[in-house]
Amino acid sequence: MRALRALVGAGQIKSLRRRLVWQFVVLSALLVAGLFVTVRWVAESASRASQDAVLGAAVTAIAEGVRSVDDGLELDLPYATFSMLGAMGDERIFYSLRVGADVVTGYEGLPPPPAPPTDLAPVFWAATHQGAQLRLAAVARPMLVDARAVPVMVTLGQTRRGQAAIARETAMGAAWVALAFLALVLPVALLAAEAVLSPVRRLAEVVARRGPRDLSPVRYPTPRELTPLLRALNGLIARLRGALDLAETFIFEAAHRIRTPLSLVRTEAELALAETSDPAARTRLRRMVRAIDDSSRSASQILDHAMVMYRSDQFEAEMLDLAALAASVLRAVEPLADLRDLRVTSAGLGRPCHLRGDQRMLEIALRNILDNAVKYARSEGTVHLALHEADRQAVLAVCDDGRGIAGDALTGRFRRGSNVEDVAGSGLGLTIVTEVAAAHRGRFSLTPRPEGGTCATLSLPLP
Repeated sequence: MRALRALVGAGQIKSLRRRLVWQFVVLSALLVAGLFVTVRWVAESASRASQDAVLGAAVTAIAEGVRSVDDGLELDLPYATFSMLGAMGDERIFYSLRVGADVVTGYEGLPPPPAPPTDLAPVFWAATHQGAQLRLAAVARPMLVDARAVPVMVTLGQTRRGQAAIARETAMGAAWVALAFLALVLPVALLAAEAVLSPVRRLAEVVARRGPRDLSPVRYPTPRELTPLLRALNGLIARLRGALDLAETFIFEAAHRIRTPLSLVRTEAELALAETSDPAARTRLRRMVRAIDDSSRSASQILDHAMVMYRSDQFEAEMLDLAALAASVLRAVEPLADLRDLRVTSAGLGRPCHLRGDQRMLEIALRNILDNAVKYARSEGTVHLALHEADRQAVLAVCDDGRGIAGDALTGRFRRGSNVEDVAGSGLGLTIVTEVAAAHRGRFSLTPRPEGGTCATLSLPLP
């Protein structure tokens, strides 16, 4: 169930590139939003700090301008203080002088500080007054009034319209810069995704170039993150190589297990045929021998076909002499040709013809070509094998003077021409030869002879 969920989840990921790009874009958008909020907060904090510094200096200067006189207190509002406050922008200014609990001058109703100020250390706070947002500062000092010490508190407030506008403009400037950065995110994200995925693509190209016949481990430098994938891929290749080795062992074992009993049964049938004189029994035994021959031939060709298919997937080319191989196969079929009183001739086998190929597969192909020629040639006819080189190709042609090619003769698997139905066969021989030629990047063709018969031509590339 866990594996099924993993497969379903993997199927839902349509494109890693799209996923990486969207993640990059979304992350960048979040960073832009965070940048805007951060710049706005920093601008607010900086403007408030600058305003507090000016307010603190101004309220301290006003507090220092309060003096005790004979008939009470005297306040001298310094002009420079208000000029300093006016330099911060077109803001409204509020102040009050409180002696004890009474406001003796300035604006009534200014919000009190959250904590009483002491020792001329300004206290800052924000509040609303007359519908305006104010930043206020207050200082306090004891003074003699009528020969007794009373607390005197000076409060100074200023609106924040200009400061808020500065913070807002600063934040908007940062926002435009962030938006310009966001416009570059998509191409940058595409480049980043390409950089991340390019090692995966290169590894896929390396594996794709190997072809279906190369089962050696993949040796290619990859990033550390791709090492588990490469290790799993090499493990899969090793398991596949082991399975193919088991398949080859099975093919050899099956060939031995099938051919040996059939040979024994055929031998026993021939002995029984030689010992009996009953015409009906001899007819049955002849049918049995023929059926055994058909079965043995079909089993051999099926196993040869399986061998060719296996070795095509495990193709390992080596240098070989096609002339020597053809001469060896020709000698092997001469006894069968002698039984039919055929004359077997050859040309071009005295000179070596070296090429790269699989000797076992080529031997199977040549045996099938010669076997067909001997089987379908007319009695006391001729089978001629010729080998020559042309256009960087080794061309091996086997010609007979037999029945020729029927109009519907095909080289498809288990298909035979309509003019050879009375001859034992499985319809796999020419299919095997065609697949061997394809595995060697060669060609195989059947052509009729003008004087009657067929020429089977196998062309293989020379190194």
